[in-house]
Amino acid sequence: MKKILNILLGVILLITVILTVYAMVAGGSNEAINLNLIWSYILIAVGIATALFTAVWGMVNSSKGIKGTLLSTLLIIVIVAAAYLIARGHTIEIPDVANGGFFPHPETVITEASILVTYVALGAAVLTAIFTEIYKAFK
Repeated sequence: MKKILNILLGVILLITVILTVYAMVAGGSNEAINLNLIWSYILIAVGIATALFTAVWGMVNSSKGIKGTLLSTLLIIVIVAAAYLIARGHTIEIPDVANGGFFPHPETVITEASILVTYVALGAAVLTAIFTEIYKAFK
């Protein structure tokens, strides 16, 4: 099973590298950017589906999994709600070049909330990696 996952990871990495090189060689053409965006959406969807599947699988296999999944879900809901409330309180004017003006407030709220959630997720990932390595060093 591990060998299959390593092969799958290699294929995904290869596709990503090919699309990135294509976007650089094409000079940022719309077709190259669209392909990279579609590939990004596919990777995000697969990542979300995998996270949900493993969470449900963990709940099914152990009662400790249920507690961890519920706490994780609650934490995610709190982070997303806090990011939305923070973003809703700001007025950001993002230029809409295509239509000549600015994007409406609801769209900028979603954008800012998404950025805030991404910052929290990246910070949590970095802190988790650091503390995991420290824990392993003392173990």
